[in-house]
Amino acid sequence: MEIFEAFDLTRCAWSAAQLAGCDAKTVARYVAIRDAGGDPFVRPRRPRSIDPFLAKVEELVDRSRGRIRADKVHERLAAMGYGGSERTTRRAVAEIKQAWRAGRRRVWRPWVPEPGMWLQFDWGEGPRVGGRRTLLFCAWLAWSRFRVVIPAWDQSLGTLVACIDATLRVIGGAPTYLLTDNAKTVTIEHVAGVPVRHPQMVQLGRYYGCTVQTCVPYDPESKGGVEATVKIAKADLVPTSANLRGEYASFAELERACVCWCERVNARPHRETKVPPADRLATEREHLHAVPAEPHGVGLGEERLVDEDQTIRFGSVRYSTPPGHIGQRVWCRVQGEELVIVARTGRGLAEIARHALSTPGNPRIAEEHYPDHPGGNGPRQPRPQPRTAEEAAFLGLGEGAHRWLIEAAATGATRVRAKMAHAVELAAHLGSDRVDHALGLAALAGRFADDDLAAICDHLAAESPPGDVVIADEAHSAQPGTSGWARLGEAAR
Repeated sequence: MEIFEAFDLTRCAWSAAQLAGCDAKTVARYVAIRDAGGDPFVRPRRPRSIDPFLAKVEELVDRSRGRIRADKVHERLAAMGYGGSERTTRRAVAEIKQAWRAGRRRVWRPWVPEPGMWLQFDWGEGPRVGGRRTLLFCAWLAWSRFRVVIPAWDQSLGTLVACIDATLRVIGGAPTYLLTDNAKTVTIEHVAGVPVRHPQMVQLGRYYGCTVQTCVPYDPESKGGVEATVKIAKADLVPTSANLRGEYASFAELERACVCWCERVNARPHRETKVPPADRLATEREHLHAVPAEPHGVGLGEERLVDEDQTIRFGSVRYSTPPGHIGQRVWCRVQGEELVIVARTGRGLAEIARHALSTPGNPRIAEEHYPDHPGGNGPRQPRPQPRTAEEAAFLGLGEGAHRWLIEAAATGATRVRAKMAHAVELAAHLGSDRVDHALGLAALAGRFADDDLAAICDHLAAESPPGDVVIADEAHSAQPGTSGWARLGEAAR
């Protein structure tokens, strides 16, 4: 600017150079650039060896819609006689791609959602539990930005219906539209670009009062809210080297992690609204319509009633269910080689059991469904239950008394009641702990005679605690050896 000011004053390049303290040629060059309408601070572009081939590079970029790699462009130019370096080609391709994308950049109109109108949902790849693949059902309520993540074993139609029902009950109502992509469980096919809805999804929408909509194929940006939910959920819930999360020991642990994640993200202020989604959900619930009291049975399978033995019958085969569902209705469906049982829980519809399919006469009973009942078909040990005051006094001595009674009854001991009364008398003098200990040792050693209990109590009082218990039976002998019998009948020397 000092050069221009000096030249405008003197109208002489030499005089302006003297005032500005620079060379006259510099003044003349800057003035010529200004008069031509250029920018003196922009360096002029020097000719490059690739300039004669730029038209071909633009053609290749346009034909490939900006996807062709620079090394492939260099191979074609080299075959056409280009002798420049690959670095020059990469710079030219990058400039042309940037210009190509700038002229074809997709512009989104800002979407201003209305309360109670849109709910988006999608599936994401979940962690492996016990070596088995899981999926994450992710839902996003548009106006409040409320997120729901539910783990599942598959994304079949029955599982999708269960997850949608659970999501609607979590948010406390049903919106006007359900938006998702074109999975086979939602869209059967496209005819002339028009999606043909799955008939059962149409029934689902009518039952809950929602219209099922799908985005344009291969256009996930049209449901960007749920896409972001899937991305964040996978980053936090799937074990990776970035989040250092450990593997999940069970599917129940994954469910708890999803619930905790939803509570955390819905309680913190959203970047767009600066308000926690949980607070905005309370306002949006006023614009949602009520969810039916009973879940829709489409895709869930056949309905069954859980019997008193915690089993249901499907195909003339009994399958066990977890505790807490006796007398309730459940839904059963066949998924591959497995039977999936879905029930109504506090979280909504949820899978409670999964069994391998079986044939009549071969029931499927899971041991973890009966934690208070020992497995197997062997005989059950009796449980002493006192019915008189004398029996209650004896059994009140402790576990040793219970064990003594069971073993004495099994061996056919006589005068059991008299021996029990004698044990209670000894406990009054020697203490319950000592007598109970002695009863336990008597049961282990199989000593049920009249004086055995008193002898064991005396031994415990006089000697150190016993070591290994020796049971006196036909296989045991108190004789130290048989060498003395070897000389039987020999003449004395």
